[in-house]
Formats: sequence, C-alpha cells, structure tokens
Amino acid sequence: MPENTQIALLTSKSLPELICSELEGWIAQGKVSPGQPLREADISAQMGLSRGPVREAFRILEERGLVCCEKNRGVRVGNLTLEQVKEIYELRETLEGLIGRLAAERAGAAEKAALKGIVEEMAQAVDAEDVARYTQLNFKIHEMLAGCTQNAVLKEVYLRLVSRLHLFRSYVLRHQTGSAKRSYLEHKAIAEAVCAGEADEAEKRLKAHTRERPTLWKTAAASCCASPRPFALTAARRWTKRPPCCAPWRP
Repeated sequence: MPENTQIALLTSKSLPELICSELEGWIAQGKVSPGQPLREADISAQMGLSRGPVREAFRILEERGLVCCEKNRGVRVGNLTLEQVKEIYELRETLEGLIGRLAAERAGAAEKAALKGIVEEMAQAVDAEDVARYTQLNFKIHEMLAGCTQNAVLKEVYLRLVSRLHLFRSYVLRHQTGSAKRSYLEHKAIAEAVCAGEADEAEKRLKAHTRERPTLWKTAAASCCASPRPFALTAARRWTKRPPCCAPWRP
C-alpha cells in the first residue's frame, strides 16, 4: 500500500477500525474459515499492536455478526447456514431496490465518476483472475451505491446487514465457473442505470441481482459440501477457468 494511502487511512480511521478492516479482508478472502479461532495475542503480535485495540476490534466485529465471542472459548469467525443466508437476502432485496432508485435520483457527478472507476477496476480484477481483489470491489460498489442515496440511516442499516455476507462473498466466485463474469456484467449494468438517472431500471436490476444470489450459493455449496450446512471456505484465490474479456463501459 502506498505511504500516502496509509497516512490517509490512519487519519480517517481509528486503530480498532483499521484492525476491523484487515480482519474483514481475511474473512472475505477466505484466509480464515467460519468457526476458526481468532486469538487476540496472535493477532496483536502479527500486527505489532497492543492487545487493547484488537479486543475492541473483536467487539465491533461481533456487533456486525462476523465473529462470535464465547465465554471460556474465546473468539471465533462467525458462521451462517443457507437458511440464514436466504433470510438476509429476503430483506436485502427490498433494501437494494430502494437503494437503486434513490441512487439514480440523487447521485452527483463525483459519485457517478467513482462508480465508473469501481466498475473499471472490477473488469481488471476479472481479467487478472484476482478473486480477493474482486471480492473487495464487490463490497465497495454496494457501499458506494448505498452512499449515493444520501440517506445515512439507510446506508447504516444496509451495511450492517450485508457485512455478515463477508463470510461468503467470495465463495461463489471461487467455486462456480463464470460467476465472476456474470457478477461483473450485472454490476456494470446497475452502475450504468444509476449514472443515467434511470431509477426504475436501477431498482429492477439491483433487485434481480440480489434475488438469485441464495440459489447460486446453494448450488455452489452443494457441489463442494454436499449439504446445506454452514459453508467451509477454502483458501483458493483463482478461478478454475479464465472468463472472457470484460466489455468496456457503455458511453
């Protein structure tokens, strides 16, 4: 990470929040698996920090549903069943539709430019077969869309809900051939509708994008786990088959 970027992060975020961001990255990229213990002493030593900020980061992550703090058992990476994923997506579909409509109606020039930039980065990640980077950008574009609504309460509620899906966001990308290409094209179309101010289209595309996700995850889980039990993520980082080149941004 460039030095100026590190300085910007340090001045805009508290130390526990920075630790949270790092741990969320580990979870999203499959570096740690659901149910895996997270030891305060090990993480503080690895990051070269005292244990206090790490403890506070665990508390924040527990509020977000990403870790479980159990008495006499310590902290473990959280877990979700397919049924819980389905329930989250039932609520998320409604929120996404509202986000799409408000974002198309309220996004300014700077926000539209940022959306286009994220879509271009997503295309590069697909071409590079970089699952970890694409997973980060996937969350980033949805966070950006929520911000475009200019509704702070909606954004907070939405991000709290979807943060739990960090546990599985890269699962389909790693285990279903072509899912990254499909995901990219869906996000590209969503961003185009928002940037064009097409509220009905943005709402429709975001709802459709959200509606099919539980089915995709169930299919991927069945092929790897042969059961609807909580997922066991692997640390694979690349797609098994290179997707075709990404289409350019529509003028």
